[in-house]
Amino acid sequence: MMIAAFSWIPKGASKAMPDAAESPSMEEEIMDDEIQNSQVTHAKSVAKSFGKHACTKSKGASSSSTDADDVVKFLKELDMDNYDEEDGEIELFSSGQGDLYYPSNEMDPYLKDTDGDYDSEDLDDMIIRPTDLLILCATIKRKVNYLEVYVYEESGNMYLRHDMIISKAPLCTAWLDCPLKGGEKGNFVAIGSMDSSIEIWDLDLVNEVLPCVQLGRIAGQTSDYHTDPVIDLAWNKEFRNIVASASADKKVKVWDVATGKCKVTMEHHEEKVKAVAWNHYAPEVLLSGSSDGTVKDGRDPSHSGLKWSTKAGVESLAWDPHSEHSFVASLGDGTVKGFDIRASDLSPSFIIHAHDGEVSSISYNIHAPNLLATGSEDESVKLWDLSNNQPSWIATNTPNAGEVFSVSFSADCSFLLAACGSEGINVWDTLSDTGVSRRYGSSRP
Repeated sequence: MMIAAFSWIPKGASKAMPDAAESPSMEEEIMDDEIQNSQVTHAKSVAKSFGKHACTKSKGASSSSTDADDVVKFLKELDMDNYDEEDGEIELFSSGQGDLYYPSNEMDPYLKDTDGDYDSEDLDDMIIRPTDLLILCATIKRKVNYLEVYVYEESGNMYLRHDMIISKAPLCTAWLDCPLKGGEKGNFVAIGSMDSSIEIWDLDLVNEVLPCVQLGRIAGQTSDYHTDPVIDLAWNKEFRNIVASASADKKVKVWDVATGKCKVTMEHHEEKVKAVAWNHYAPEVLLSGSSDGTVKDGRDPSHSGLKWSTKAGVESLAWDPHSEHSFVASLGDGTVKGFDIRASDLSPSFIIHAHDGEVSSISYNIHAPNLLATGSEDESVKLWDLSNNQPSWIATNTPNAGEVFSVSFSADCSFLLAACGSEGINVWDTLSDTGVSRRYGSSRP
């Protein structure tokens, strides 16, 4: 099992008990024809995914997924020469039964428990308790792509609550609470994929087969959309309907998920854009980092803006949640560089020689100032104290997740650090490390 990306779901965001998805209809007259065709195509892919998965299981196949290998290779090298946009040439979803589309869940032989009824044990697993934490994962298993929601219990036990099949190989996720279906808030995830699309899924539904919003190619149109894989996504917590995307097509786009439209396109990088991050204090400020070895300030797409040289390809970006002027960039050469946007020469405030391989992901702790986590393709996760711009190592953990693609501290249980990678996901209680507890034990919220 490979987990390409994950996001923590904030406490209180999910319904205690999910709703059953309504059966998709092919005869919804209120739909625009092009959108309807796109959704039907997606539903066919999902239906065939179930078929492929069933056939694989019946044959007892145990080999690893070629799709997972492809995504690992992409995340590691971003080698576009090995990426094929023609879905039809890769027989991912052939069920052996033809291109079947089931108008209702009840008619689909591969869908189970469609009536929403659960036995007592299943019902107990579905109910979210006040002490539970939720993690959503974009996963690839045996050539099938899943969106999975896990429950992490106070005891440290973690189990799968529910999942949905998605048609495209995922690369990145961003949780968002834009109320796309009315009310004061929502519980959704944006998923960027290998085929350049961005899908928004409702996490309070089970047995769902269609995204509620799709930002990307619709009925063959490419205008205003990415043309290569979407590598990173960032949700704007202040302007809750806004999501930024970074793509291998060298572009940064800003989307209004409520309308499904691209509002801004920025083309200020010369190579693949691999990271985007909104400023916590100035939500109109967007950073983007690229393989071209630069970080750029994209608050005004009509102006060249500020540009910081990193001298190596950027893998990840993070604004310091305790300072509106500071950010860090993790790089392909194994280093992490910190910057203060007020510095006149735009040079780094500090440099950490953090890992033996590329530093794929970084995460600040929102409750403990100056505590930074780094994750790397060298399969390790490390913690650093950045006090006074003089970084010092605190602890190292090997999470048994393979090559680490993403790390993130929980906002609700701030010293829990999750890491996902080529072999799964692991949650580390960092306060169990003596070096961490000695420095930050009193900071537990």
